[in-house]
Amino acid sequence: MKINKKTGMLENVRHLVSPHYNARSDKANVDLLVVHGISLPPEDFSTTYIDKLFTGTLVSKEHPYFQTIDKNVSSHVLIGRDGKIAQYVSFYDRAWHAGKSNFQGRENCNDFSIGVELVGADNIAYELVQYEKLAELAKTLINFFPKLTSQRIAGHCDIASDYKTDPGPAFDWALFRGLCE
Repeated sequence: MKINKKTGMLENVRHLVSPHYNARSDKANVDLLVVHGISLPPEDFSTTYIDKLFTGTLVSKEHPYFQTIDKNVSSHVLIGRDGKIAQYVSFYDRAWHAGKSNFQGRENCNDFSIGVELVGADNIAYELVQYEKLAELAKTLINFFPKLTSQRIAGHCDIASDYKTDPGPAFDWALFRGLCE
């Protein structure tokens, strides 16, 4: 896996453009990787609606659940159940994935983090290939951003515990961390 140094985009993955981002104040300040879980609607593991959400084209009337969610969100990367990767926002930019958040006393995690979504649900096991791709991506990002370390990887639940539970209890942190070694 390789990141283009000029664009901050992964090479050889699907690229879709999200309007839901802004510039980071300091591109070199990235020192946190946030793991998320997502399915739209819940427990539907297709990426069609997730792509629409992150690219700003999701229509509320397509499903009743879509009327209940914030549509001004994005992620840097999505890893599908089949291990395929899509990137929506350059790693150099600030994706809107963390919301109101705090990591080790620092507020606004979007300012200094990379957001990676896994297609899944809190209580349904993730696929082995997703762990493998996430670990490969984590190693790539750690090599790319000098301040990011394997100890600075957290779940959305760890940075926004008052309202987020993902990637959920079905996410096997031990397996993931073992693959990162």
